[in-house]
Amino acid sequence: MKSVSESLAGRMAVLELTPLLSSELSAKVARERHWLCGGFPDGGVQTPRKFPDWANHYVRLLAERDLPNLGLPCAPQITMRLIRMLAALNGQQWNASDVGRSMGMSYQTMNSYTNFLEGTFLIRRLGVFHGNLRKRLVKSAKLLWRDSGILHSLLGIENQSSLLIHPAIGASWEAYVVEQALGLLNALGARYNATHFRTSDGYEADLVLECAHERWVVEIKLTSDPGARVFDRLDVCADLVKATRRVLVSRVPQDSVNDTRLSCGLDRFLKEIFELARRA
Repeated sequence: MKSVSESLAGRMAVLELTPLLSSELSAKVARERHWLCGGFPDGGVQTPRKFPDWANHYVRLLAERDLPNLGLPCAPQITMRLIRMLAALNGQQWNASDVGRSMGMSYQTMNSYTNFLEGTFLIRRLGVFHGNLRKRLVKSAKLLWRDSGILHSLLGIENQSSLLIHPAIGASWEAYVVEQALGLLNALGARYNATHFRTSDGYEADLVLECAHERWVVEIKLTSDPGARVFDRLDVCADLVKATRRVLVSRVPQDSVNDTRLSCGLDRFLKEIFELARRA
């Protein structure tokens, strides 16, 4: 707040206002449309004909006006190139050296530029779980796009049909589920810690959520028929981090739940998140 002449410490609070979450929309708004268009009211979730044009204009104006005003020392053309590259990396481990090399920049510069994009709530870098594990961990954060509509517009996905055949659909679904869960926790004012982990031998958890003295390990799959192998790997990950609950979020037609395990769709998962926030 550059125009304020005195500190407001102790007299103000910082609230994070996300785009519309799926839990905030009426039943008339289909989940598939929200996933495709994202949560910005003018971006297509309420007026589908505006997608993806609104999102394309939004990103361009960020690169040309808002990010330079915030202090990003980068030409808009370079910023757009970086944004498109990060869209292609959604759901992958963040490696500033590799991205910087492809952009002709140092990893320090790349991290600095990406900090601006994170500050404008375009992306989220999900940190790494730290614990006394028996396995060696990959120590890189995971890059996730926060609004699925912005991500899809950058990837050239214009409708549901093109989304369903796009190779990035799995990573898009993962980022969407994570954002709906963490956005709901933020909206409810719950204190939580969200991380992920991946071991050197390939075991990974998409989300490790610590809240209300509980630790959930969450695996996110697009499939409607997860096999036994998915549950076996989830159990291994849960045992590694000493999770109190293991959750598989997919597109299953029927939920399955017991004291320590939950296999469900996104709607049931968000209801469980709501109850978790109430205990926080």
